[in-house]
Amino acid sequence: MAPVLLFLGVVFLASPAKAEESSVLSAVSCFTRGLDLRKNNIDVLCPSDCPIWQFQVYGNVAYASLSSVCGAAVHRGVITSKGGPVRVQILPGQENYLAIYANGIQSQALARWSSSFSVSRPQSAALEAVGRPISTARPPTGKRPKKTVEKKSGNKDCKADIAFLIDGSYNIGQRRFNLQKNFVGKVAVMLGIGSEGPHVGVVQASEHPKTEFYLKNFTASKDVLFAIKEIGFKGGNSNTGKALKHTAQRFFTAENGVRKGIPKVIVVFIDGWPSDNLEEAGIVAREFGINVFIVSIAKPTPEELGMVQDIGFVEKAVCQNNGFFSYNIPTWFGTTKYVKPLVQKLCAHEQMLCSKTCYNSVNIAFLIDGSSSVGDSNFRLMLEFISNVAKSFEITDIGAKIAAVQFTYDQRTEFSFTDYVTKERVLSAVRGIRYMSGGTATGEAITYTTRNVFGPVRDGANKNFLVILTDGQSYDDVRGPAVSAHKAGITTFSIGIAWAPLEDLKDMASEPRETHTFFTREFMGLEQLVPDVVRGICRDFLDSKQ
Repeated sequence: MAPVLLFLGVVFLASPAKAEESSVLSAVSCFTRGLDLRKNNIDVLCPSDCPIWQFQVYGNVAYASLSSVCGAAVHRGVITSKGGPVRVQILPGQENYLAIYANGIQSQALARWSSSFSVSRPQSAALEAVGRPISTARPPTGKRPKKTVEKKSGNKDCKADIAFLIDGSYNIGQRRFNLQKNFVGKVAVMLGIGSEGPHVGVVQASEHPKTEFYLKNFTASKDVLFAIKEIGFKGGNSNTGKALKHTAQRFFTAENGVRKGIPKVIVVFIDGWPSDNLEEAGIVAREFGINVFIVSIAKPTPEELGMVQDIGFVEKAVCQNNGFFSYNIPTWFGTTKYVKPLVQKLCAHEQMLCSKTCYNSVNIAFLIDGSSSVGDSNFRLMLEFISNVAKSFEITDIGAKIAAVQFTYDQRTEFSFTDYVTKERVLSAVRGIRYMSGGTATGEAITYTTRNVFGPVRDGANKNFLVILTDGQSYDDVRGPAVSAHKAGITTFSIGIAWAPLEDLKDMASEPRETHTFFTREFMGLEQLVPDVVRGICRDFLDSKQ
């Protein structure tokens, strides 16, 4: 037995390094990432009871190195939430990390990252943990969740979902492309990215648009900076219009992290000029309720203007050509002073005119009783009521729209939704309406308005509302035409004055009829109904978005 014991001792001593390597674990925290590790191959010990819902994991099998090591291990099935030993092997970076749900964790997709890692079970069963947990960019949150949530909440006064559409064309070149990334990174940091603050993503415009990362991928400035740093230069033509349209149609979805009720913003960086047309893309973005900002650098010189497809590309692409949505930077060098003014614009919620709200996303037609019983002076009071309601809405070519029809036994379109696209012109048109005088055929007037006024805009983005003002009983049936209007997607408010029968008013109103029917004994009482009607329109608009 002695020789055998001696032989075994020699074997053990011959490879002390190997024995040590297989028997020692490095303790890590729940949120230690692959990029925090200092060795290409290392055995680590994940703690128990890590909060699975807070893991950030990117990819499957091969995980982007900004993923949580322990999160990846749970996702891969190497360990459970109770923790345990994990072998980590550092791998080269790759493109298109897949989003896969496994073992209670939904990993996220990522377009590209510079390094990866894989996880597996260590071969040795006799393992010993040594040392303090390896440092991580994110401290463990199991013991102090409130502090972590507070730290990661972000700038609550600047809630916006922002896509940075960066220029990756040959116009900008590799050097200025890197300066552009540096500027975007500074903007991202100053915005105050967080779970309850701004969320950002990046799309690169070149020959073909490429989404680098989505809104849902990162909710911390440091991670966003890492992701921006890793973006590679594509080159090609500056097809900014194509990229803007792509971003408007495909980037802002619930699957990609867009939030309800938060302004959607695209910040377009253009170095020089675009190779394609921006006008159609700008229209598409506005129809989707997206606020487009154009940040132009190194505008075309007079000699270069002949090469520009449309010299008015900025004015046609922005949300609104009022100066607020366009921003010029003379050069990519020394851009720090331009960061704060741009951030202030992006956080000015009240200026986001293209965000879909009840004030800028409705079509309101007023059906006005012009019968003999009204009288000229009372007719003027009805027009004043219409003006006061219209004043509450943002009437533009891309916003709210107003139409008016007057009826007796006949019907007359005073102006349609497309006739006037500014509030001033609408109010002027209302003041110019002339009293008809005659009988009362409200049912025929509803049918006429449904067909001729709402028909052309039936498939548009705005929600349709009809406000009926009448002071008496109709000589024809109102219920059938009203039902047809409701089926056509038109929400109807009926407002009766003086002798208007309540039964007719309720027959014309949308459900619930009690909140869509108003009555006043005097024409002077219409003024008091203005805020109720505006609130009713906004209430119905919000309900339709739920």
